[in-house]
Amino acid sequence: MLGLGACGSLLPTPPPPPTMHLLTWAPMPQAVPTTSPVPGQASLRINAPLAAAGFDSRRLIYLREPYRLDYFAKHEWADTPARMLAPLLLAAFDAGGRFRVVTGANSAASAEFSIDTEIIRLQQDFSQSPSQAQLTLRASLLDNATRRVLASREFDARVAAPSEDAAGGVKAVNLALKQVLKDLVEAPEFAPLRASLP
Repeated sequence: MLGLGACGSLLPTPPPPPTMHLLTWAPMPQAVPTTSPVPGQASLRINAPLAAAGFDSRRLIYLREPYRLDYFAKHEWADTPARMLAPLLLAAFDAGGRFRVVTGANSAASAEFSIDTEIIRLQQDFSQSPSQAQLTLRASLLDNATRRVLASREFDARVAAPSEDAAGGVKAVNLALKQVLKDLVEAPEFAPLRASLP
């Protein structure tokens, strides 16, 4: 028995699990509507966000040189950034008050308009000091009746990291996300005026 116990103690200790990080969002004061949505405003569906190649996993990405993506070994997103982005987009547009109703991709309710989004870039750039988090989001507004694209553009934000590590990058990414969502929700071309009620 003692021999078996000694052999067990020679087994390698498994590595600790990676630290998990979240994308989060809270409305800026000016993004909160001061009045209730006006009856007759259009309805909006948030389609499931996509991510460009290389940015569609849970791994935290950083850059030290152009065109090369590296990953933190001991840090990950709690889910893929695209999946974490979906409820944040819904909450941001809902808080913006420019649509009568905002629903998610899984809702059976019909909507006049929908938003397609794709994460083009989500990374911590160490090629400069201090390092910077960069988030680039492409968004398109579609008329669901005609399937016509009414507006399409990229929203980009860069925020200096408070520390030169993964935790600092995550904090900066969340600040960049807050700015990108504010810019998207307040963009005039993403607020159609068509009424959904006669």
